[in-house]
Amino acid sequence: MLLRMLEEASVLLWASLLVLAAPVSGPLAAVYKSVISVQPPWTTVFRGERVNLTCSGFHFYAQEKLQGYRWFSGKARPHETPGNTLEVRDSGQYRCQAPGSLPSNPVHLIFSSASLILQAPYSVFEGDELVLRCQKRGREKLAIVKYTWNRKIISGTDESFDLLIPKASLNNSGCYQCIGFLENAYVLKTSQINIQIQELFSRPKLEVTDSQPIEGKPVNLSCGTQLPLERPDTRLHFAFFRDNGVMISNWSGSPDLQITAIWREDSGSYWCGAETVTGGIHKRSLPLQIDVQRIPVSGVLLETQPQEDQVVEGETLVLVCSAAKGTGNTTFSWHREDTRESLGQKSQRSQKAELEIPVIRESHAGRYYCTADNGYDLIQSQAVNVTVRSIPGIKRSLVAGGTTGGSLSILLAVALLFYCWHQRKPEMSLSQSLGPASRIPMAPLSTGDGFQGDIIRRPLTVGSPGPFNPMCPAPVELQQLYINVHPRERDLVYSEIQISQPGAEGEANTFRTSLENQHVSIVYSEVKTQL
Repeated sequence: MLLRMLEEASVLLWASLLVLAAPVSGPLAAVYKSVISVQPPWTTVFRGERVNLTCSGFHFYAQEKLQGYRWFSGKARPHETPGNTLEVRDSGQYRCQAPGSLPSNPVHLIFSSASLILQAPYSVFEGDELVLRCQKRGREKLAIVKYTWNRKIISGTDESFDLLIPKASLNNSGCYQCIGFLENAYVLKTSQINIQIQELFSRPKLEVTDSQPIEGKPVNLSCGTQLPLERPDTRLHFAFFRDNGVMISNWSGSPDLQITAIWREDSGSYWCGAETVTGGIHKRSLPLQIDVQRIPVSGVLLETQPQEDQVVEGETLVLVCSAAKGTGNTTFSWHREDTRESLGQKSQRSQKAELEIPVIRESHAGRYYCTADNGYDLIQSQAVNVTVRSIPGIKRSLVAGGTTGGSLSILLAVALLFYCWHQRKPEMSLSQSLGPASRIPMAPLSTGDGFQGDIIRRPLTVGSPGPFNPMCPAPVELQQLYINVHPRERDLVYSEIQISQPGAEGEANTFRTSLENQHVSIVYSEVKTQL
């Protein structure tokens, strides 16, 4: 006897320790105990009837390994059966223990000898269909049946003797009684029975890793609940909300939510909801306040890339403003100290921001500083002196480039004029275009060697105009002035014209030619073309 009591006490101790150690996070059931079921499902039957009990286990852990199923009934000695069912005929409290599991919760059965009984199921959960049945023993039948709930009549019918509640809730718990009316107006009443509707799952509880997190840090939310032993496979969905029902996650099968980075504007009251997949049962947790902490800006520093004493004119200068500490949305501003000029501003969730000056000039040299503000105080950095170095070679290259460009422009212009002149070249030679009547006597020109020549002035005779060339200007009448030192020499061909620079005496430019017939004594001393 003492050994049996110690054995039962040891089993109960293990059960208590395991249940207390069970985590309450998500839809976890305490699957450590066996579960007993009743068939037919009523806890009250007439004497002489039979009830079958079924024991189910979860094979989690037990102190001793059982070969069969163990049954407990009141103070009677436990006995084992090879199968998981047991037929009973006597009133009493029954428990069972499956292999690998702990003993189940007790079920109380009543085998009644009364004339009228009220039958109720062994266990009813939220959302279940609740059926109460009023039964009379013997051949005489009931004419009318009424049901009371907490001493109030809730139903009266002559068509059905059953009370049906399609979807039970916790509010349906209470004391029920059946009143039967016989055809001879005789009234029968059952004993009152207490029916307790059980929670399908406990009210969820919202837990957070840190209720006062630092801004920008991750935060984990968990919506914890528990399922009953009899319904471990109930599927639930979870969702998380903030303040006035603002949903921050969709409904899903996961009871956990990770906020990768939480900000001060995310502060507020949070709660979670859990519901069955069918949506029949919905519960919400109590609110939980989360206050996000912001770290003020400090240690503001301005740096340059390249460094302030290595800035070269024409290159890119980057001003980097950073804060050693500070969270949240920070506003960075850049300023020039000597001119009080604001160069730019950026707002971002970062401890560093950059401002780029694409092309730096000597005029950009000076002292610069930056500021940072995340809603507390405006913090200013130390000023940095930026020195801009110029490389003379760069300027010479620019000047040389400009000179080269100007020279090319002049050469192109000369080439274009030569091309246009060639396009309008007269068909007749210059000597054939001159006639005696057109000769105009002028003062003789002395060449310096005792030879005198004539000065001839005659309009230039051009051939018939060719097709219009858009690159050349329209034809105009030209006057050609030339001085022929040797008028007797005609039909001379000039193969080369050379330009000589003026001498020290300031002599005028002359065009000297070398003749194909090598008559070097015949020289054009001056050739002019006048519009």
